[in-house]
Amino acid sequence: MLKIVFMDLKELREKAGLTAERVAVELSKSVSTIRFWEAGTYIPSLNPSETLRLTRLYQCTVEELSKAFEETQQKKSKSEKS
Repeated sequence: MLKIVFMDLKELREKAGLTAERVAVELSKSVSTIRFWEAGTYIPSLNPSETLRLTRLYQCTVEELSKAFEETQQKKSKSEKS
C-alpha cells in the first residue's frame, strides 16, 4: 500500500521556492506571523482571498494547504510531548 506523505507549511513554502519574507509581503502579514504559522504556534484565520493567494503562491490545492496546516500542528504536538 502506498503511504501518502504530507508536507508541513514550511516544506510546502520551500517546495514553491519562496522565503517567509516573500510570503509575508504577498499576504500583507509580518514575517513573524508566517513563522508562527510554520511553527504551529497558531493556525491562521485566512479570508477566502488570502487562502486563494496562498494556494497560488505555494502552487497547491486548498486540500493540500489544509493538510499542511494539519501536519504542522501534528508535528508541534509531537515535539511538545517529547
